[in-house]
Amino acid sequence: MNPLDPELAEKLVSLFEESSFNRLLGMKVEAVGESYARTRLPHAPEIHQTAGFIHGGAIATLIDSTAGLAVFTTLPHRPKRLATVDMHVHYLEGVRGEDMVAEARIRRRGRSIVFVAVEVHSDAGRQVAHGELSFRLILE
Repeated sequence: MNPLDPELAEKLVSLFEESSFNRLLGMKVEAVGESYARTRLPHAPEIHQTAGFIHGGAIATLIDSTAGLAVFTTLPHRPKRLATVDMHVHYLEGVRGEDMVAEARIRRRGRSIVFVAVEVHSDAGRQVAHGELSFRLILE
C-alpha cells in the first residue's frame, strides 16, 4: 500500500466518518492508502436481523462505503463525485457479536469507471463476505 499525502488522508477520513449514515452505523476508518481503504463496523444490537446475526444490509453498506473511500484515494486534486453502478455481494458466513473489518482494493481504474474488490472479515478472522463493485466517476 502506497501512503497518501497526510493532509488528503485526514480529509478523506473526516469526510467518511462525518457522513451521516456512516456515523449512524458507527463506521470508522482504520487505514487509507493509494487505491486502498480499511474500515471497521462495530458490533451493535441495532444492526442485527431477527435471528441475531449482523444484517446483510449493514454488511453491504460497509462494502459500498469502503469501496467508495478507496476510489476517492485516487482523486486527490479534482472536484469529484462518484456513483455506484453495480455491486455484487457474496455472503459467506453469518456473524454474531463481533466487529467487522472491510478491506477495499481497486482492481482497475479507467477514465470514467473504477472496479473495486472488497473483503469483509470478522474480528476472529473469519471471511464474512466478498464484494465486487463498479463506480462511475463524475468529474464535473
